[in-house]
Amino acid sequence: MFQSFEVTARPEQGPPRLNALRMQIAKAGLDGFVVPRADAHQGEYVAARDARLAWLTGFTGSAGFCVALGDVAGVFIDGRYRTQVKAQVAAEFTPVHWPEISMAQWLRSQLPNGGRIGFDPWLHTADQITQTESALAGSGITLVQSDNLVDAIWDDQPAPPMEPAKVHPLEFAGESHDAKRTRLAKTLSDAQQRAAVITLPDSICWLLNIRGADIERNPVVHAFAILHADSTVDLYSEPSKYTGLMDHLGENVRLQSPDRFLPALEALGGPVRIDTSTVPQIVADTLGEAATAGAEPCALPKACKNVAEIEGSAAAHLRDGAAIVELLCWLDAQPIGSLTEIQVVTQLEAMRRRDNGLQDISFETIAGTGPNGAIMHYRVTEETDTRLEEGHLIVLDSGGQYLDGTTDITRTVAIGTPPLEACHAFTRVLAGMIAMSRLRWPTGLAGAHIEAIGRMPLWLAGQDFDHGLGHGVGAYLSVHEGPQRLSRISKVPLEPGMILSNEPGYYREGAFGIRIENLLVAQEAPDLPAGDAHRKMLDWRTLAFAPIDRRLIVPELLEPAARDWLNSYHAEVETKIGPRVSAAAKQWLSAATAPI
Repeated sequence: MFQSFEVTARPEQGPPRLNALRMQIAKAGLDGFVVPRADAHQGEYVAARDARLAWLTGFTGSAGFCVALGDVAGVFIDGRYRTQVKAQVAAEFTPVHWPEISMAQWLRSQLPNGGRIGFDPWLHTADQITQTESALAGSGITLVQSDNLVDAIWDDQPAPPMEPAKVHPLEFAGESHDAKRTRLAKTLSDAQQRAAVITLPDSICWLLNIRGADIERNPVVHAFAILHADSTVDLYSEPSKYTGLMDHLGENVRLQSPDRFLPALEALGGPVRIDTSTVPQIVADTLGEAATAGAEPCALPKACKNVAEIEGSAAAHLRDGAAIVELLCWLDAQPIGSLTEIQVVTQLEAMRRRDNGLQDISFETIAGTGPNGAIMHYRVTEETDTRLEEGHLIVLDSGGQYLDGTTDITRTVAIGTPPLEACHAFTRVLAGMIAMSRLRWPTGLAGAHIEAIGRMPLWLAGQDFDHGLGHGVGAYLSVHEGPQRLSRISKVPLEPGMILSNEPGYYREGAFGIRIENLLVAQEAPDLPAGDAHRKMLDWRTLAFAPIDRRLIVPELLEPAARDWLNSYHAEVETKIGPRVSAAAKQWLSAATAPI
């Protein structure tokens, strides 16, 4: 199994660890210390060694941070985790609704007479520190760079990951790393910049056509890089990981030990581009006046997939869709009340493992039945494993890491006869998903401009959900990829080749959860007979194919155009997936995709 189900953190472990941290805070002459969920590379996902927030607090979400003061410890969590955090942290930790309440606002209320708050400059971006310092101006509260105080008390902290890197073949990458380096270096020389610093592991792996295994579920290798305007790269990563890869990297990629990274920055003459939203504060400090702010050079090129990457993703989704159909067929055949969440997760992984191209799952499978479905990022453990009972809905959010693409798909399935209120909510969620899938929009619009399309059916009923409508997805890389997002805060214009999720949902705490998700790729839309020829438009190509549970749909709540889309989509699911599954699953699929 890729996925395990043991409990990784317990609430009762938090208080003694918090006490030990407070002793370190006092010893350092500080009034508090910030513990983020971040590592030195500033990616979304962290290795076990860097899971300091979970180790200290018990909270295992993918975003958030803790500020530990002498008499209070705030755990800052966004809308996705406000149910989850209640079960994961002890009473000694206080959940704080973030970003509604910023760290600076909270500190001002907790420390009216000022104070010194320590932070590890490797674990916070330059933007985070600048913005917080600005918001604290005049408060008497100062941010102080410090050694990591959690590491000082974490006696059994795991060792750094040392998994080997591997070549990502050109047939999947679609472009050589020589061509990528040359293309991106031109943007530096055109801007009269000597170099750019890259710290995000997925950007470095994309640039050099390599993959790794330093972070679970994400095929990346830990590294820092300096891309020079002459197209050469200095790569700072543990050399032992690259055995057998030097011919692939070539003479224009110079591999060096990570401890040479900061000295190399000190020696660089400016201007050197840094993306202040992704590089750690220590990078900005080390470069000093040589640094100039700009977009990380790999971000947009990586987001705009080439033909090989798009077609690879499409092929991976067809094979993944077959695994989903086999699972759904199996699930429907089991007596109600006979299965638990872990059994569903285990069976789904077994279905995916039939594909030789599967390298890993793309994240821990979310299989939440009944009230667990309302926990947006629920992770089943041996202690929380729940039986699928009559009237439950199970939210099944999962994906695979295949050599040719990364998948992410969510289906909500009825167990027995679902409650009518759940069917109404499901139909509204489905209507929002369909509305986004059908959308055409003018070029130049960002996720913030169109995200509301997927929420409108819920809004009309006075309902909503507390996560973005969609996130970017990599090409055999991170399942969450920036900078593209379908989010009310995303200002990055959508461009052809960008892959995003489309996943509206609805969550009734203590009762049920609903989410429906397909991956889409943006593409140039064909001209319409009545359209303005000068007005260029984009639309979506759907990549994911699996049936949507018809038992949860209230047809009269769907507009005719939405019903037509669903029937057309289901016909395509049967055509594309039917030949790839067993005879029993094919028969089940035919019924599951019947028109409504």
